[in-house]
Amino acid sequence: MTFDSIDAEKPIVGMLHLPPLPGAPRSNGDLDMVRETALRDARRLAAGGVDALMMENFGDAPFYPDDVPKHAVASMTRVAGEVRDAVDLPLGINVLRNDVEAALSVAAAVEADFVRANVHVGARVTDQGVVEGQAHETVRLRERLDCEASVLADLDVKHSAPLATRDTAHDADGDQRAPEAAASRFDAETVAEPVERGLADGVIVSGAGTGHAVATEAVAAAAAARDEAGLDAPVIVGSGVTTENAASLLSVADGAIVGTALKEGGVTTNPVDEERVRRLVDTVDETR
Repeated sequence: MTFDSIDAEKPIVGMLHLPPLPGAPRSNGDLDMVRETALRDARRLAAGGVDALMMENFGDAPFYPDDVPKHAVASMTRVAGEVRDAVDLPLGINVLRNDVEAALSVAAAVEADFVRANVHVGARVTDQGVVEGQAHETVRLRERLDCEASVLADLDVKHSAPLATRDTAHDADGDQRAPEAAASRFDAETVAEPVERGLADGVIVSGAGTGHAVATEAVAAAAAARDEAGLDAPVIVGSGVTTENAASLLSVADGAIVGTALKEGGVTTNPVDEERVRRLVDTVDETR
């Protein structure tokens, strides 16, 4: 795995969905409540056996496309630092919608282990408008900050659509692809771009939205495309993992980010349910 601090085969990354931060439309201005919620969920995830955590400002909708306010960065840094001190697990940061500069800044301040870049290369149409990848800024900032956090880049990120279609009938050398390869949304060139040209450390494959499952066939196609391109980068499932489908998905993926399935009643905004976490981790342990 490229995020080397996760000492597990096919790691499970548990999500910390933060309530609205102060300054967001649905916030009550109580940062202590946000902090307490994050710490409660982090401790339950750790007790249930996840291998790492990822924190994101899930409650801050409607999201800024790529530049969140400074007060949001400050709030996330405070909460992330307390989570880091309270729970001995690798920590990732995602700043919605696509402020990877902020995510890296938080990661550098609290010595987090990885960040998620929803759009790392290319451009996507989202409810925030057109969101463009900033790989050229992200990897340079990581160097300037002397930050060792890995960058995990989404492929075909959830809650979005491609800005334009691409010709996948030919490979990078101009040769005709086989029909089944051309039909896949994950060909070798598409998977290679964020890693070879964007210098991402791993790629994430998600369903259409938060909590939506992704087909095992799609994950397998991304992994096969990774292998075809000769890349040493993990393929991680980014949404929709449940106790029922975890074994199938992790038979082809290198790890998974899990949120909704670990919450009370399977509702994304509910508290983490430690028993749900334990059941999913037990299922995954049988496949490792």
